[in-house]
Amino acid sequence: MSSQQKNPANRYVSDLKRYGVGQSQFPSVLRSLVPIALSGIFLLLIAIFVAWSQDSFGQEWLIVAVAAVVGGYMALNIGANDVANNMGPAVGGKVLTVLAAVLIAAVCESAGAILAGGDVVKTVSKGIISPGTSIDVSQFRDLMLSALFAAALWINLATMLSAPVSTTHSIVGGVLGGGIAASGFGLINWVTMSQIAASWVISPVFGAACAAAILFFIKKRILNVEDRLEAARFWVPVLIAVMASAFTAYMAMKGLKKIWGPSLVEIVIYSGAAFLIAYLASRPVVAARTTRLQNRKKDIYGLFDAPLIAGAALLSFAHGANDVANAVGPLAAIVSTVQDQSGIASVVSIPLWVMVVGAVGISFGLGLFGPKLIRVVGQKITRLNSPRAFSVALSAAITVLIATSFGLPVSSTHIAVGAVFGVGFLREFLENPNKRTLRPGHKLNETAEDAFNSISFRSVRRLVRRRFALSIAAAWFITVPASALLAAVLYWLLRLL
Repeated sequence: MSSQQKNPANRYVSDLKRYGVGQSQFPSVLRSLVPIALSGIFLLLIAIFVAWSQDSFGQEWLIVAVAAVVGGYMALNIGANDVANNMGPAVGGKVLTVLAAVLIAAVCESAGAILAGGDVVKTVSKGIISPGTSIDVSQFRDLMLSALFAAALWINLATMLSAPVSTTHSIVGGVLGGGIAASGFGLINWVTMSQIAASWVISPVFGAACAAAILFFIKKRILNVEDRLEAARFWVPVLIAVMASAFTAYMAMKGLKKIWGPSLVEIVIYSGAAFLIAYLASRPVVAARTTRLQNRKKDIYGLFDAPLIAGAALLSFAHGANDVANAVGPLAAIVSTVQDQSGIASVVSIPLWVMVVGAVGISFGLGLFGPKLIRVVGQKITRLNSPRAFSVALSAAITVLIATSFGLPVSSTHIAVGAVFGVGFLREFLENPNKRTLRPGHKLNETAEDAFNSISFRSVRRLVRRRFALSIAAAWFITVPASALLAAVLYWLLRLL
């Protein structure tokens, strides 16, 4: 007979312990349900808005409502997954808390999406496929809807598994799979696809090289010199000025183009002026701060905090301008077929409410689900500090801005993660010159010199977690075919219905 059967009091104590464990788990379950409930409310509000505006869409308002809800769902997943790549370095460098990173990213993502997202939306919605007369309007709508839903489902699964996949890969794969299911391989614009595919390869390589170059410059010119304070007083304002100049050039070319169209000469002039103003403004600030610091690396790190925050904000702005296309590009294409009864328009007009759905959805998804992947990107691949994180943020921002200026839907995931790996591998290269460690052996050497020379094992200090490189590469490889296959299945189901 067990002790619980002998003593009923033991059984009651055991039941109370199990009840206590169950009660302790309840708050965590409740916390996980709250973001899901808030997301459901957000999607419901989108549906109510479209229903309230049904006079603008006529009898086809229901297809617009469905597409808008799916677009909002896609935007939530972009915020939960892709934005982590922008703010992860700042959090990993311990410059921003997760809450502060979420708030800054939400504001900058929304501003970038609304001010500078139009051209990229047109590229995603109209550049990947060439409908012509091979499919009708109904097929085109089903194609866009299946692509959008497939991409959103795949990103949602990846977020649950803590995998920072590319949302651009997902939506392009969805459009690719849906297009092939609709009308075969001839529907795809393979020239555009090849350009997009090339950008996927170029983005992480360029991001890694740029981040490594920036960090190498910081190390050689500031951190590894004899008088670090004097070097910082000269070079940190220069780096701040470079960032200000790049941001000014981007705003002139993309952010304000609807109300201001400067020439190339004007852009150069304004960018040069921004460089000069930022340099003159930051120089006395940096000089004043260095008077209170010691000539140590850790003291110098703090000088990069403010530039890093500015770089992360710039990166979020560019991400909003670039990746809002992934959320609302197909939605804009569907809306254009409803409002323009002549058929599939060659140029898509982006309504403001469509852009707002994408911007708000990305910000909402970031706040509700983004902190998890922010920690993964910022802390799991390699150890970051302020200069390293600044190099990652500035490199990713420059790469995204260049891509946006060409209207290419590049993957910010590839850029940011590639930059993090670039920083990590540079650290390995610089911090492991001819390092050796002793391996226990069976041979007894006569002298210490013989023992040292007989060492057959040379260790290298690994500063990058290789397993993350393999897992991330696998996720990138799987994303396109998985989302394409899922979109094809969804397209066939929609046609059957």
